[in-house]
Amino acid sequence: MRLYPLEKLINLHDSYMREFKIDNLQLLLIQRHGELFLMEAHCPHRGHPLTVASIENGFIQCTLHQYQFALSDGRLLHTTEEPCRALRTFAVVYAGSEVGVMLDE
Repeated sequence: MRLYPLEKLINLHDSYMREFKIDNLQLLLIQRHGELFLMEAHCPHRGHPLTVASIENGFIQCTLHQYQFALSDGRLLHTTEEPCRALRTFAVVYAGSEVGVMLDE
């Protein structure tokens, strides 16, 4: 496992959202109500970018087909077409003055 730094703590604030690319993996780091969430950056239904998604009441909603996923664990909460898998989420790692993610090399 290897630590990949993502962002400095000083840059984080509520409504923060930024996409990061690590090799072939695209991740989305979000801060809401003082809590950090890290997930894949595209909807597993049709691959629409979640950087334009709406976030409220503990869920993220893809703007393409309104699929909703729990911010806490990525579980699928609502579908409008066929079901899809859950949104992959990742643990945020605090390392000194930064946050990052541990990934297999």
